[in-house]
Amino acid sequence: MIDLKRRFKELFGAWPRIFRAPGRVNLIGEHTDYNDGFVMPVAIHLSTWVAIAPRLDRKLVVHSENFSETLTLGDAAGNSWSRYVLGVARVLEGMGCSLPGANLLIHTDLPIGAGLSSSAALEVAVGYALLRVSGMALELTDLALACQRAEHEFAGVRCGMMDQIIACHGRAQHALLLDTRSLEYELLPLPDDVSVVVSNTMVKHHLATTEYNARRAECETAARALCRSLRDVTPPDLEKSRMGLVDSLYRRARHVVTENARVQCAAVALKNGNMDEFGRLMYQSHCSLRDDYEVTCRELDTMVEIASSLDGVIGARMTGGGFGGCTVNLVRRDRVEDFQVVLNRRYEQATGLRPEVYVCAAGSGVEEVS
Repeated sequence: MIDLKRRFKELFGAWPRIFRAPGRVNLIGEHTDYNDGFVMPVAIHLSTWVAIAPRLDRKLVVHSENFSETLTLGDAAGNSWSRYVLGVARVLEGMGCSLPGANLLIHTDLPIGAGLSSSAALEVAVGYALLRVSGMALELTDLALACQRAEHEFAGVRCGMMDQIIACHGRAQHALLLDTRSLEYELLPLPDDVSVVVSNTMVKHHLATTEYNARRAECETAARALCRSLRDVTPPDLEKSRMGLVDSLYRRARHVVTENARVQCAAVALKNGNMDEFGRLMYQSHCSLRDDYEVTCRELDTMVEIASSLDGVIGARMTGGGFGGCTVNLVRRDRVEDFQVVLNRRYEQATGLRPEVYVCAAGSGVEEVS
C-alpha cells in the first residue's frame, strides 16, 4: 500500500483527507439485483482509496495512481476510469449538492475487471469524499442511488443496486441480505471458522459490453410477457407461462426466479448455522448461471469444479457479472492454505493460466480513514 498522504503532497503540495470504499463479493444472488430481487453480498477488505483536498477554483483534478494518469475533469468523459468520477460529481451536482473544486488522488488494491466491483468502490469513495470536503450530508442509501445513476448515464452499464449498497452499508464479519426493490437489508453474521476466498480466473470481463446489457434486456422482455416483475413470478407461475416464452427468455427468467428462492433459503441456512445447505445452494446457483443464464465461461466452470473436489470447501460459484472474473469459495479456515496450493496447481494445469487467490476479510463500508 502506497503512502497516500505523502504521494498526494508530492503531486499537489497539500495534505489531504483520506477515504476508502470496499469492493465486494456476492455469496449468492447473481443477476437478480436489476430484477427487483434478493442478493447477499459481503464487503471485503480490498478497497479503493481517495485522497482529497479542496482547490480555490471549481476544477476537479484527478490523478489515478493505478493508471499513472492525471486529468482535469470536464473533458475526461471518454476515458474509462474517469467517466465514473465525472459521473458521480455531475449527478451529485444535479441533486443540488454544491461541490467545491478539489484535487483527488485515487488508488485501488482491488483487481480491476475481476468482478469484485472496483467501479462501485470508486464511485462511492469519490462521492463520499466530495460530500465530506464540501461539508454536505447525504444519506448513504441516497449516495448509493446517485452512484448507480452515474454508472448508468456516464459509463453505459445498466447495473443494479447491489454493489453501491454494499459499498455503503457493509459491516465487518457480516453478509448483507438485500431486497433490491425496497432497499431494506439485514446484516447476517458469518461463522468464525469459515473464510471467504476469492479466486481470480485471470480472464477479464467487460460489463459494458453487449452481453451484460443484453441479459438485462432479455429479463425485461420476459417480465413484459409475464405482465409482472420477475421478482413476483413463482416457479409454478413460470411453468404455466412457459409456452408463451421463447426458450432463451424462459431460461433467463428461470434463473432469476430460482435464484431469488435460493437467496432466501441461504439466509435461513446461515441463520441456522447450516453451512452444508448454504454450500449446496451456492453450487446450484453456479449451475443455473452456467446453463440458464449463460454467463460463465470455461475457466470459471473449471475453477468451480476443482474447488468442489477439495477438502474443507463448503461451496463455490462464480461471482460478479460473469464472462470471466472470479469465483467465491467458502472454505473451512484450517484448510485455506491447502485450498490455495491445490487450486493454483490444478487450475494452471487445466487452463495454462496462473490464478490469483485472495483470502478476504469481510470489511466495513465507506469511511474516512484517520
